[in-house]
Amino acid sequence: MPWDACEVWVASYSPRGVIENSVKLAGGPGESALEPQWGPDGALYFVSDRSGWWNLYRWDGLNVRTVAPIAGECAAEPWELGYASYGFLGDGRIVMAVQEGPRHRLVVIELDGTVRPVDLPYTSIKPYLAVQGTTVALIGSSPTVAPQVVLIDLADGNLQVEVLARSEHAALERARVSTPTELRVRVASGREVLALVYPPTGSAADWRAPVIVRAHPGPTASCLLRLDWQVQFFTSRGFAVVDVDYLGSTGYGRAFRESLYGRWGLDDVDDCAAVAVHLLSTGRAVPGQVFIRGASAGGYTALHAVAQDGPFAAATAVSAVVDPDRWAQTVPRFQRAHAMRLRGGAGPVRAAAVQRPVLLIHGTADEVAVVEDVRDLADELTSLGVAPEVLILPDVGHYVASSGRAGAALEAEVAHYRSVSADATNDQHGLYSGQG
Repeated sequence: MPWDACEVWVASYSPRGVIENSVKLAGGPGESALEPQWGPDGALYFVSDRSGWWNLYRWDGLNVRTVAPIAGECAAEPWELGYASYGFLGDGRIVMAVQEGPRHRLVVIELDGTVRPVDLPYTSIKPYLAVQGTTVALIGSSPTVAPQVVLIDLADGNLQVEVLARSEHAALERARVSTPTELRVRVASGREVLALVYPPTGSAADWRAPVIVRAHPGPTASCLLRLDWQVQFFTSRGFAVVDVDYLGSTGYGRAFRESLYGRWGLDDVDDCAAVAVHLLSTGRAVPGQVFIRGASAGGYTALHAVAQDGPFAAATAVSAVVDPDRWAQTVPRFQRAHAMRLRGGAGPVRAAAVQRPVLLIHGTADEVAVVEDVRDLADELTSLGVAPEVLILPDVGHYVASSGRAGAALEAEVAHYRSVSADATNDQHGLYSGQG
């Protein structure tokens, strides 16, 4: 995958249409080199993680040198083509988006190499910067602001921001929303795991609530500090939502990103469980009402989380990977190498190991994680007497959240959690009344 190993080459293109004198500037088995651009000074710029972080480098025709060392990611994991994480201002400076954990910031690299932050009201910036003169266009958002396309004038010290377009959900920004706090939890290995905790909407400072832990997809993705309407759907219904940047997430350097290879279904599950246990021990989460959900690779994490003893009372798996070995054969070719490197940890989800109620949501047109795997798992669970809830969505692909059936899927998920909570309450009542 390009975030594992990617090379940048330069060559002459002769009048006869022949590539000549090719030279590799960066990249290889242990280096990801991305986003090459010719600068206005005639040098070739690119982003490389040879230092452990994706940072900007410059080739002047003879040597490659770092432009500005930063302990942050100066590029996004390239799941798509056409990313632009930096650009050249007309006065010779460079503007760049930097990710540090769940937070993005915009910086300007001055002519002397000084890195100057740009004070913006956005904590999430899409990797689609466009620059003309001393003006940069970007897509920014925050926990209280839906995505906006804005122009930022960087000509002088008087920063000017002009909003060109707003998200179709911008009108909802006036609604009451839950905003997150950052939580850091130390896990058994000594690592620190970062999570974003969204309390129920309108709750007091000492809130206590049912909790939904979300394992992000990818797993080479990350939690993002931005307005997320799926989160608001749950928090407005009395749940707290917790996003976990488990091992393998982007935003913490190459070593962190690669550490999940061969450990998938193990360390990611442990990280999510550690955050849940912390919330239970501090009295935030209601015992018996802590759930885990995930989509795609996150669905695999969620299923393994309830295939062992732990804090979770139930799981929801959307468009889930069930068997990493089979997924490595059916996944689109672009993702196949990623699937091969991830597998080798927990292995396939085994029905006999599942210990908690499960809701499976899947589209019949999913070409990334085929629906047959989920149907097989559901049949095996049913044969063992622990039939899962299943919502099969006709003609829906891998991305349920962006489909026309997203609302129905969310309603089914809330009903699933409430049913499990009601059963737990009834069981406790039976025990207290001597009926257990």
